[in-house]
Order: sequence, then structure tokens, then C-alpha cells
Amino acid sequence: MLALAVIVTCQLMVVLDATVVNIALPGIQHSLHFSATSLSWVVNAYALTFGGLMLLGGRAGDILGRRRVFMFGIGLFTAASLLGGFATSAAWLLIARAIQGVGGAIASPTALALITGNFAEGRERTRAMGVYAAVSAGGGSLGLVLGGMLTDWASWRWVLFINVPIGLGLIALTPRFLAETERRPGHFDVLGAATSTAGIAAVVYGFIRAASDGWSNSLAIGAFVAGVVLLAGFFAIETRATQPIVPLRLFSDRNRATAYAARLFLVAGVFGMFFFLPQFLQDVLGFSPLTAGLALLPMTGALFVTAQVVARVLPRTGQKPLMVGGAALATAGLAWLSQISATSGYVDAILGPTILVAIGMAPLFVTLTLAALAGVAPRDAGAAAGMVNVMQQVGGALGLSVLVTVFGTASRHAAHDPAVRSATAQAHHIMAAGVSSAFTVAAISAAIVLALVTLAIRSKPAARPATPIRQEVEPAA
Repeated sequence: MLALAVIVTCQLMVVLDATVVNIALPGIQHSLHFSATSLSWVVNAYALTFGGLMLLGGRAGDILGRRRVFMFGIGLFTAASLLGGFATSAAWLLIARAIQGVGGAIASPTALALITGNFAEGRERTRAMGVYAAVSAGGGSLGLVLGGMLTDWASWRWVLFINVPIGLGLIALTPRFLAETERRPGHFDVLGAATSTAGIAAVVYGFIRAASDGWSNSLAIGAFVAGVVLLAGFFAIETRATQPIVPLRLFSDRNRATAYAARLFLVAGVFGMFFFLPQFLQDVLGFSPLTAGLALLPMTGALFVTAQVVARVLPRTGQKPLMVGGAALATAGLAWLSQISATSGYVDAILGPTILVAIGMAPLFVTLTLAALAGVAPRDAGAAAGMVNVMQQVGGALGLSVLVTVFGTASRHAAHDPAVRSATAQAHHIMAAGVSSAFTVAAISAAIVLALVTLAIRSKPAARPATPIRQEVEPAA
């Protein structure tokens, strides 16, 4: 259990950091002079390097030894957090956030692979995955509360500084509770990692540029073209590579391929909650950073409790009923959020739907993680674990870029509404119109998840590998 505690603490730190800055975004925008649309890069600079280099991080653990790579990733993440906390310009902060993402990309897939190595497939792994999934899903909303506390009581800089003592503690404890794994021969698919990361970044940049300057902007169009070319090159590289960063055999299993796709669309939809709601609570409802974070705490509690319940009932119900039910609830919750307006209150427009989304997210994160890792051969454990997190981070980055574009378009239209006269009322109206439109698209994304898990997931679990993954890593003493 101590080994699991070290692993999930690392996962909590890197997942939490994807959203802990969200509650501090108004303060960061004022301090470092970000524009309304460029502010999303504070989130996406982290998410893109995290998601884009995740598979390379998982591969590094297979080749160099997972504990060694795990510790290096934590160290890089910790150093970048310290750097970002001292940022005096927008560029400085974005560079630090990107380096944080690299550290997370190295540590996070190794953490998940260490779980699959230390817990046998079945009830034992299901319970461990329940804890891991609760941390992965709940860490984002918990980050909002922690970010509110640190921003209100100290400064937005402390949302980054807080990682330093946690990271140093993990580096000290890891050698005591986690055993090193055997190195496997191989090489790194650096070209594949570079083209995939650059391609996704170009697409995200295209969306964000279109949000601020319109769809006819030449830089936006050029970014989309470059993104398509780079991603096409990535797939061409992977089909020819002897040791690809994305083994295409991972997608030969129907349940696993569907689980990856469903995770991408799920996170693409729900990620907007962590970006838009803190700003709506502060800018429209007038909440302080701490109050805004606490306002989203019920969502965190609902998610953690539901994840533990799911881990207990899963052996009796099977995965598919929980997937379908969770997707339906998440879709309903996001559709409810799309009704938000400038006159909405916290209880009627935010509390109910966020709890509903959380109750739906919990079974989805647990079951989609299990479906993605079931039956994976030991040689692909690192890549399969990495793909789980890739879909989560890339889905978040792409989803947020789309939602920011929708938000920007709706906000520009709302700014010309003649019925709104006072400056304060107009600002609230613009914010609410953009958020409402963004959540409408988020609900559509969740509905796609519902269709995927209903129509494409088979009720029978995938076959187990001939050699249990547990044998790959000896339990730590």
C-alpha cells in the first residue's frame, strides 16, 4: 500500500497541476498581461507537452528502468515548478509550464505501468485502479480548491511553489518503496514523438488564433495545414518504425481502441468546466478565488465517493453498464451547464450539474482505464499506460482549444447585443454567452462518448495475456 501511495501521490501532483492554475488565471492574466484568448496557453502549454511526450516517457521507462525514469520525471517537474513560480513575463511562465509537462510526461505513464506491474489483473488491480482513477479524475477538481486557497492566502505563484516540497518528498521515498524494473533493449522513436507533439500543438494554435482573429486569419489556416501535414507524417513514421512510439497493435482490440477514443472525447468535453467555471464564479458571481474553489468542492467529493463505489460494484455489474450510465449522466450534466446565463445563481446553475457530471465521470474513468489495459502484453505495458494519459491530455488540450474558439465567437456576438447597456451587465452577458455556448459543444462531445460506449464496447472483457503483467515487476519490499 505504501508503494501505491507513492505512485498515486505523483499522479495527483501532475494531474492537479493541469487545473490548479485555473483558479489563479484572473490573477495571472493581470500580473503577466495575458489576453483573454492567449490565457488558455497557461493550461495548454502544460497539456500539450504532457500529452505529446507521454508515449516517449512510457517507452523510456521500459528501456531505462521505470523507477529511474519515474524519479527523473518528478525531478524535472519539480524544478520547472520552481522556475514558473518566479516568472516575471508571460513567455517565462509558458516555458516553465511546458517543461512541467515534459516532467509529467516522463513520470505519469511510468506510474501507471508500475501499478499494472505490482497488482494482478482482477479484483486486486481493480481496487488499485479505482484509487488511481479517482486521483486522476478528482485531482483536477481538487486543484481548483487548492489553487483558490493558495491564491487567496498568498499569491498565484504558490500554485507552482507548492509542488517543490511534494516533489522532493517523492524523490526521497521512491527508492524505499518501489523496486527498479529490468531494462528492455530498444530505442526511442524521437521523430514520432516530435511530429505528433508539433502536429497537435499546431492544431491547437490554429483554434486559439481563430478564436481571437477569426477563421479567415492566415496564421490560423497555416497552423491547421501544418498540423495536418505533421500528423500525417507521424502516422507514416509509425507504420514503418521497427519500435514505434505508438504500437498500432494496441488498437487491434476493439474494446481498447474504443476506450481510448471515448476517453479523448470525454476529457475534451469536461475539461472546459475546470477552465470556464472558475472564471464565471469570480467574474460574474463575484466569488473570491478561495470561495470559487470551495464552490467546486462538492464535485470533487461526489467524484471520489462514486469512484470507490464503482470499484466495489464493478465485479458484479461488469464494465459496460457503468460506462453507459456514466456517459449518460455526464452528458446530462453538461447539457444542464449549457443553460447558464448572466442571471444564473450558484445553486441552480452550477452545483447540481457539476455533481451530476462528477457522478458520471467516476465510472467512466475507472472502466475506460481498465478496458484500455486489459489483456495488454508485458512488452506493451508502458505504451498502453502511456496512451491512457495521452488521450486524457491531448483530449484536454484539443477540447479546450475548440471550446475557447466557441467561447470567443459567442462572446463577440454577445458584445453587440443592444439590450445590454451598463458596462458591468455587458461584461457579465458576454462571459455567460461564451460559457453557455462552450458547454453546448461540451455536451455534444459527451454524447459522442455515450454513443461509443453503447455501440462499440463489447460486454465480454478482452482476453488476458498468456504471461501476467504482474510478473514483469517484483513487488517492492
